Amino acid sequence: MKFNLLFIFVLVLNVQQISAQGELPEAFFDGKSVVLVSVDPAARPAMTWMEVADSVHNSLVEAGADPVAYFELEKVALSEAVQADYSEVFQQRLVKSIILVTRQKSQMSIHVASFTSTAQIIPSASLFGVSATDIGEVVNQFGQLGERKDTKNLLVLDVPEFLSIEATETSSSQKFLAKNPLNLDVFKLGIVIGGSSAETGLLSHFRYDMYGKSPERVMAEQAAQKAGIEQVLKQEYPHQIEWLTEAKSDAELIRDRVQFMLVKVEGREADLMKSMGLEPKSGDEASRIVVKYYIKLLVREELYIGPEWDADPDWRVALSNFLRNLKK
Repeated sequence: MKFNLLFIFVLVLNVQQISAQGELPEAFFDGKSVVLVSVDPAARPAMTWMEVADSVHNSLVEAGADPVAYFELEKVALSEAVQADYSEVFQQRLVKSIILVTRQKSQMSIHVASFTSTAQIIPSASLFGVSATDIGEVVNQFGQLGERKDTKNLLVLDVPEFLSIEATETSSSQKFLAKNPLNLDVFKLGIVIGGSSAETGLLSHFRYDMYGKSPERVMAEQAAQKAGIEQVLKQEYPHQIEWLTEAKSDAELIRDRVQFMLVKVEGREADLMKSMGLEPKSGDEASRIVVKYYIKLLVREELYIGPEWDADPDWRVALSNFLRNLKK
């Protein structure tokens, strides 16, 4: 009996340390991959995202991948416009798969998705993945995938390659306008509930501060978010709105008189400002994580960030600031 209890204990412990789900895309073994890395700065031992990339590179190659470039996930997932620019670069490099590496305080995860060739980058948040409590265990587990299947990726990089796509090299910064849109009193403003099927920010699901949240917690956060947004809108926005919980095409939204979309983005303040064509802040504020709202005009793909920079770490303050600036 003691032996059986010990066996069950060890089995449970191993399940907690290593977990895998989904199915590995076929393109992983026959085509280029881009790796997006998200690292919690509070995880120990302390490692930069580049150091984590260097630690996982050999295991990705052993598993059968051809990782041609590494990027910090937070920079790629700044906004839909930025993601669209990265998507174009990935298409030019004939990328077939996206590998997502997430390092948290108590967990390390590697996920794989087929590249969608769209601004969404990945098809869903339900992906093949391997997780473990430490980096050594997860790279060992992932590297063993190559023992089960032959790969067609033979000429691969010995070390990770870090590429940088600056806002000045892309079209995203040119779409952002530092002014207010017209006709907000004529057409509806569409508002997406975070985490719903209408949301396009799937990459953010794999950020170190987002990955692993339970469905119950996500639903509770969505309910609190909607209640909070409604409270701010009552005070600051006098025009028509429409809540969006299901994915709709631009044509469907315009047919329903929704010509504007309220968009929420989150990231390091300097990165957000640079991606929107503004001179980034310096000092301590540059690296703080803030929320910024803007309005997307569907019929012309124009993005209005308002006449004044109004981002804030608290999304309620950021939204209130933005809506007040709409009156200027």
